[in-house]
Parts: sequence; C-alpha cells; structure tokens
Amino acid sequence: MVRPLALGMMAALLFTLPRPTAAAPASTEADTLVSTGWLHQHLDDPHVRVIFIGEREHYDRGHIPGARRLDHMDTVGDGHRLLPVSTLRTVLARAGAADDARVILYGDRPMEIGWVYMALATVGRGDAASLLDGNIDRWQADGYAVSTAAVPPASSSFTVGPATDVAVDAAWVKSHLTSPAVRLLDVRTTDEWNDGHLPGATLVLWQDLLADPRTQAFKSRDELRALFERAGVKPGQQIVTYCAVGLRASLMYWAALTAGLPARVYVGSFQDWRQDRSNPIVR
Repeated sequence: MVRPLALGMMAALLFTLPRPTAAAPASTEADTLVSTGWLHQHLDDPHVRVIFIGEREHYDRGHIPGARRLDHMDTVGDGHRLLPVSTLRTVLARAGAADDARVILYGDRPMEIGWVYMALATVGRGDAASLLDGNIDRWQADGYAVSTAAVPPASSSFTVGPATDVAVDAAWVKSHLTSPAVRLLDVRTTDEWNDGHLPGATLVLWQDLLADPRTQAFKSRDELRALFERAGVKPGQQIVTYCAVGLRASLMYWAALTAGLPARVYVGSFQDWRQDRSNPIVR
C-alpha cells in the first residue's frame, strides 16, 4: 500500500521533470531572409552555404568566412536571359548550391542578389535559398569577423528542374493585362516610367525595400506588406514584377514572397516587351 506521503513525493517529482517538447527544427531551416546572428551561428554547419554576389575586388577586400563568389553575369545568356537549366545548374553548384544545403546570398548590390535568388527559384530551389539581412558592413557592425581567403569551387550534388511558377513571358503578361487577379509592378526609376510603361502597372522603387541603405538591411515583413498594399495589391492577387532587364524585378519578386504574397517575375521585362511593336505601352 502506497502511503499518502509517498504519493505526494511522486507527484512532486512528476511535476518537476522536464516535459517533452516539440522536435527542434533542422539546422538549415530558415526563412527567405536571415539575420547576421543566424548566419554566424550556422557558419560551421555543412548544410549552410554562403555565396557573395558581386565584384571580385569587393570579395577580396573581405567577405564572410567560407563564402564563395558569384557574379550574377555568370548566370546570364543572350539578351540578359537566364542560361539554360543544365548550364545554370553547373554554375550554381560551383558557387556552393547543393541538394543538402541552404544557400545564403549576400553582396553589395541587392538587385543582383535578387537575380540570383530568382535563378535558384527557376530551377526549383528557391525554397532552399535566403538573403542575408544586410551587407558586409552590417556583418562587421554586428561584431563578426571577415576573411580574405578565397574558397575553391564546390563539387556537391545539385539536382535541378525547371519551375513553372516563377517566370512569365510577354505572351503571358499580354494575356493578363486586364485581369483583376493580376497586379503588375514596374520596378524602375521615375524617368524610365515616364518614358513608357505597361498598361495597368504601378511604379514601385526597389530602394523602398530597405530600412537602411548603407547596410542594406531590409524592412520588416509587416512593412513590406504595407508597401505592396500601397501599390494597390489586393488580397489574393498575383503580383508580376518587371523592370528593364529583370534585375530589380527579381528583388521585388523576392520581397513579395518574403511578405507572404504570391508573385512571379517577367524576366525579359521592358527590354523584351518593347521588341514587339504590337505590345501596348503607356506614356
């Protein structure tokens, strides 16, 4: 027979034991935007790869330890279009993209970083890519060390396949110009806009995505949503971004996804649109 005192002791023990918790997320689990603190904690994680997007002289001056360098032009073919998927796979794999890794992109030109994010998305790997919230200045301001050591090309397995829900072409855009389900966003300058834009489009500046232009830290998710709301985006609408050749549009595409909004990018953008004189242009 268990005495009342013993029962009380057993109950007290049960309530002081640690309770089961949900399984911790995988080390590579992250959002489309990661902080410098998150990246610093994962620098030694073999399932996290860092890619610097930009010029070699900036990379050589000092980069995040372990980062490889990629020039966005390495992903570009004729007419500033993306390379074929098979060629793009090789380029991205050498820069560090891998089947078992999350890619963290950073650099000194946000629009080029956005382009590489879009390139990863078009080969079906956008869900394994993130942008760093800030540039190397932000990294150093937060107290983290840089390296000048060059990192050799990677050779990991990188499986890709064309994604059909990322890019649209001129024919798709033309057939949806009057669709209430689509919101066209023109990500160019005011002068470019005044010189001609697509019917029904709204001008949005990529610089408005930044909370701090110097460190290139982005605005919060709520602030990004508010930006798109001011641009006239309604709940459930499909955002389609365009610019001159797709760079700025790609960054805005990433921002829309980060804000939790459905989006696609017109990769050919205005350069492609104006090639066909039957395509309407508003001035």
